[in-house]
Amino acid sequence: MSAQPSNQTAPDLVNIEINGVALTAPKGSMIIQAADRAGIPIPRFCYHAKLPIAANCRMCLVDVEKMPKPAPACATPVMEGMKVYTQSKRALDSQRNVMEFLLINHPLDCPICDQGGECELQDVSLGYGRSVSRYQERKRVVADEDLGPLVATEMTRCIQCTRCVRVSADICGTFELGGMQRGENLVIGTYDGKPLTSELSGNVIDVCPVGALTNKVFRFRARPWELIARESIGYHDALGSNLYLHVRRGEVLRCVPRDNEAVNECWLSDRDRWSHQGLSAADRATVPMVKDGGVWRETSWSEALTAAADILRVQSGETLGILVHPSTSNEEGAALRALADGLSCPNIDHRIGLLDVADRPVAEPFEVPVAELENADAVLLVGCNIRHEVPLLHQRLLKASKRGARIFAINPVDFEFAFALAGRRIVPPSALADTLAAVESDDDGEAQAIRSALAAAGRAVIVLGEIAEQHPQASRIRAAARSLATATGAGIDRIARGANAVGLARHGVLPSGTGLDAQGMLASPRSAYLLHGIEPGQDLPDTVLAATALASAGTVALTAFACESTRRLADVILPIGLLPEIEATLTNLDGRDQSVQAGAALPGQARPGWKVLRSLAETLGLPGFDYTDLAGLRAGMRPTSIQSGSRPASDSAQAGGQAHSDGLERIATVAIYGADAVLRRCPALAAHPLTRGPEARLHPEQALALGLSDGAMARVDDGRGIATLPVRIDAGVARGAVWIESGYAATAPLLPAGRVQLTRIES
Repeated sequence: MSAQPSNQTAPDLVNIEINGVALTAPKGSMIIQAADRAGIPIPRFCYHAKLPIAANCRMCLVDVEKMPKPAPACATPVMEGMKVYTQSKRALDSQRNVMEFLLINHPLDCPICDQGGECELQDVSLGYGRSVSRYQERKRVVADEDLGPLVATEMTRCIQCTRCVRVSADICGTFELGGMQRGENLVIGTYDGKPLTSELSGNVIDVCPVGALTNKVFRFRARPWELIARESIGYHDALGSNLYLHVRRGEVLRCVPRDNEAVNECWLSDRDRWSHQGLSAADRATVPMVKDGGVWRETSWSEALTAAADILRVQSGETLGILVHPSTSNEEGAALRALADGLSCPNIDHRIGLLDVADRPVAEPFEVPVAELENADAVLLVGCNIRHEVPLLHQRLLKASKRGARIFAINPVDFEFAFALAGRRIVPPSALADTLAAVESDDDGEAQAIRSALAAAGRAVIVLGEIAEQHPQASRIRAAARSLATATGAGIDRIARGANAVGLARHGVLPSGTGLDAQGMLASPRSAYLLHGIEPGQDLPDTVLAATALASAGTVALTAFACESTRRLADVILPIGLLPEIEATLTNLDGRDQSVQAGAALPGQARPGWKVLRSLAETLGLPGFDYTDLAGLRAGMRPTSIQSGSRPASDSAQAGGQAHSDGLERIATVAIYGADAVLRRCPALAAHPLTRGPEARLHPEQALALGLSDGAMARVDDGRGIATLPVRIDAGVARGAVWIESGYAATAPLLPAGRVQLTRIES
């Protein structure tokens, strides 16, 4: 009889025992990781599965056979035959002693602490703490820092677990927090006393195991047990971060992340966390309104729907234009498509920011999925400020760079990233297409380095961002990217504007037949317009063109905000709910459909958009709207996958125009907290350091040539609109260009592309 091998374990696993339970664990993993997989509890404060190991709280001390003293479970690798005890007398005594030390200086302010009820220190001290403290000396007091408008501090409560420090360094990549001084005097802070500038700063609140870092906006508003959690997603970029809305009596009081490894892991961007402030803005549309003789008056739903139907019925077909915000839900998109078909209207589009549709582009799912970006070996960013466009995609690339990925950029601005670039080309917007095309053909050092890196990489990806997708020569940029991807074997990830561009494309919210695209509808004015979720004074790229077209037509606005521009240009306002207030489905960058529950109560008489569209269709007498609930609407939805260039529509040529043939080229990016109507109404985000405000940023040499200094006021004229902006000197801006963010009222009159002239305004 042949001998049988005594060890049947896979070569990359080891056999261990924890509390007498036989387990296998990967080589190199830690005891705490093996225990977590087996469901064996070990107390901890500094350990976090997504952060580097610090091993500085010592709460996870365990008893390991043949080791002379207790070992930290978070920093002790498993070994073959290891026997671990988490409940032995030595382990429990060690854990209780550590707990006593941690509570020596901790203030007894649980009744007024915002972390009360969800505090890890409370939970662990209940099981491992003494009922009476033996410490008689004075407790130390730590002065608080002002970390900005989002994060509140009570650093006397800090137990120096350094989770927040590691989030700042390894997740945000900004290295803004750290430990200062030593021993009993150790404090966690920023050293320079400045606010946190990261777009992911709110994650320090989630990881803090005590009440040292809390939500400044939510502070003192409610206790955790008063809140109801509703599953939802972020809707300010196309990632669709999973989150919970914490609601009390119909009001969203805070948002916290919901784990989804394929989307946002366990993190959340600041704009998704705090955008709920915008739900209660002063100009929320809460009652149907109609304009009589230029004067708005509130009315009933019946009268408002009749007035809207009169506008759309008389001016149906080719003379009607339907403009849809790219964050509109799939259900609303399907209803809008059915409404357009019922009115024989071919002019419907959600691509409101595109200036060049010559290749008939539509939003497409990522070729390299979100979760795989961190495994990329080479990345080329084209016209992309990914840190502001999709903050958690930037975080994935930060992880990739730590693995050794080579990241290159072709941009009109040397944007600030948390990772080091392997190479960069900073060129004016007009040179973006040619520079990308040259990467495939030129033999100069930079082009060859990018091409070689993409070709040699096991996983390479070309990321087209906002500047590339909304460029006047976007079709050329997309063609050059496809050619380079084919030549190097790279995938293409195009970042679409809006939270649901992929879903709306799938549900046919696009021109049909000879229909006009969004810019074409404004360049060739229609007799009537239906606006869905659009703030015309900010969301449409050419606000002058939009105002001219809408002012001369009958306009029906389904909107959540009765803003000044909507009141000026619309004739009927039908109030609809925002995503946190309705049940809906959105499709993210990966093509993943994600559902949300209604969390907040709808304000006043506002209704979900699909209900308003159904009632409007019934008033118009259109067939196909006989469903009575969301399930009935969804049963009739037929999504289809559409690729760029495959749609048989006749898009218009580039709309608008450039009045100036000389001057500086405008670089237009959307401000990180000005991307949509909700974000623009959040006071906390408006006070964030990343909200720079309206300004014109110039290269130092360009400013010197124009006689402009930092802080000077300049008149910016593009021949169509004028803005008065402060000048900022920025060596990262391409020569021959000026960087002016959109998303502000002061910059709204300017065209999104072309040339502008700057003139100093003497004080």
